[in-house]
Amino acid sequence: MITISLCMIVKNEEDVLARCLDSVKGLVDEIVIVDTGSSDSTREIALKYTDKVYDFPWIDDFSAARNFSFSKGSMQYLMWLDADDILLEKDKNMLLALKETLPENTDVVMMRYNTSLDESGKPLFSFYRERLLRRETGFVWKGAVHEAIETFGKKYYSEAAVTHAKLRPSEPGRNLRIYEKLITQGAVLTGRDLFYYARELYYNERDEEAQKAFMDFLEQKGGYIENKIEACRFLAFCRYRLEKDSEALEALLGSLKYDRPRAELCCDIGKHYLDRNAPANALSWFELALTIKRNDASGAFILPDCYDYIPFMQLCVCYDKLGNTAAAEECNRRAGLLKPNSPAYQHNKRYFDSKRSKKQ
Repeated sequence: MITISLCMIVKNEEDVLARCLDSVKGLVDEIVIVDTGSSDSTREIALKYTDKVYDFPWIDDFSAARNFSFSKGSMQYLMWLDADDILLEKDKNMLLALKETLPENTDVVMMRYNTSLDESGKPLFSFYRERLLRRETGFVWKGAVHEAIETFGKKYYSEAAVTHAKLRPSEPGRNLRIYEKLITQGAVLTGRDLFYYARELYYNERDEEAQKAFMDFLEQKGGYIENKIEACRFLAFCRYRLEKDSEALEALLGSLKYDRPRAELCCDIGKHYLDRNAPANALSWFELALTIKRNDASGAFILPDCYDYIPFMQLCVCYDKLGNTAAAEECNRRAGLLKPNSPAYQHNKRYFDSKRSKKQ
């Protein structure tokens, strides 16, 4: 059986830390908590779970803090969690089984990261992250913000997931402030940093600046394809807010030069046409989305509903607008098989039932 050190960085997490640590009880063999300047009871809570609690001065660099936490782990594998992450019961069982069965000489265990769930607990937003790392391999975190590890060696993809269960929003503007500090100090942003900097500008509604940053990123040669495709989506979102609708569509279609269509993009393009009362044009994009196979191991940000539920719901609207009630009702039925408790599905069902009764 492998052994695991859980290595965390925390600051003012008194409302969520115990919940996180309770969720991994019996799964990890060592807990390392690095506090970066809490002024609440975070440190006292941490000490109830481990005596390995360390202070690290916050220097606007998440990687520096995470690398310090990793330096204190002593088990075979180092695992990281944020304080507002948890493992659900089914994921605990899978991780426990993985400790017994992990193939020998695995360097990295990739686990799903579910950052948003629907009303039934199914992921709305999910992607794989490096989660367990062989300590002796010496992996290093990079990036002051949106930090990540450049992994190599033998990878194992696990179905176990970490669920992000945020109770409160992050500190407003923190990530953007760190990026702008780096730029002021003369740092040259890597391609990956430029992508995330552009996203932070978008999240802070600085759309003109975000648009330029996304365009600069897309003009760079090379880079991670999934980030390029995602940048096209966010560039479109910027342009919609700037009321540049035709340019937004150009950005969405521009993603197709990088790789085959992603269902997320197909749904975006279909929505563009549907919102402009062009259901015939929209229909083909939603139908295309249904034919695309998810590739969860690609490293992309996955919106699972874009591969089934959303296209069926939108096709329902398209067919209804085009006067094909039978096809519209069938699409709604198929959406209901996926999410029977969905308010949108139930609303549509009542609509079709009412429509049918009026004909009788």
